[in-house]
Amino acid sequence: MSKVLVTGGAGFIGSNLVDKLVKDGDQITVVDDLSMGLIDNLPQNKQVKFYHETITNHKFMKSLLIKEKFDYIYLLAAVASVADSVARPYETHQVNQEANIYILEIIRKYHLKVKKLLFSSSAAIYGSNPELPKKENSIVDPLTPYAIDKFSTERFVIDCGKLYGIPTVAVRFFNVYGPRQNPKSPYSGVLSLISQAIMHHSTFTLFGDGTQTRDFVFVDDVIQALILLTKKSDIVHQVFNVGSGEHVSLLQVINTYEIIAGVSLKIVNRSQRVGDIKNSYADIDKLMKVGYKPIFDIYKGLKLYWESLKN
Repeated sequence: MSKVLVTGGAGFIGSNLVDKLVKDGDQITVVDDLSMGLIDNLPQNKQVKFYHETITNHKFMKSLLIKEKFDYIYLLAAVASVADSVARPYETHQVNQEANIYILEIIRKYHLKVKKLLFSSSAAIYGSNPELPKKENSIVDPLTPYAIDKFSTERFVIDCGKLYGIPTVAVRFFNVYGPRQNPKSPYSGVLSLISQAIMHHSTFTLFGDGTQTRDFVFVDDVIQALILLTKKSDIVHQVFNVGSGEHVSLLQVINTYEIIAGVSLKIVNRSQRVGDIKNSYADIDKLMKVGYKPIFDIYKGLKLYWESLKN
């Protein structure tokens, strides 16, 4: 039995991770300000302790870390809206970077013995770099405060890990989807917008011709990667892409979803938005060498996602 901290644990990816950790028999502490997460996402289970608190509360975080002496720490809390980071760069920076560095600082200063600390970064750091597929050593070109904070925190986590002997690892999420995705989240992106349009028989706005491609990765595959890089390997001070390794066009996604839901989507076409990236998908060879095997293709994943929405 391990003691585990999950920041942002009431969110989409965090709560799916908590479910897995409960099955593993761990004692889990969740810190979440519920700005995007939902308390209902968490299991009613004595293994899970929940704090409705922001990770920017340094006094609270310091006390929690020193008192609990966690074995594993998953840093998933973030203001995940790119638009929000553009509108409020400093406030989002405090969550997306400063709070995470403070956690590292407490671990360093008080010599806390962590088995592994994992930070969740984002494919947004690749920006407009046209190289495909995106490799971990591809040139990064972060274009927004969100992407800048994700990249710089990723570097802090890796390099402070090396400097101070803290076992750290970082992941770059591509387009994660699945049950509990918050449709209000700008990060949940196109799949939840399509889902909402199908459920409410409303219109979906398609920007561009639909041939743009993305690496959609089902949340269960993401959880597999997180557990693999923390509990199931000794890998430290490295960063890994987390994707499906496949690139699927938006038109393919729409066609697949229409088949699964048995509904024709009402579509309004608009011209491509300025700054939208045409194609993006992950090279996942590095993660696969550690033992990662994505299980869900777009059909299998969307089917489970659709069933969860109907329920």
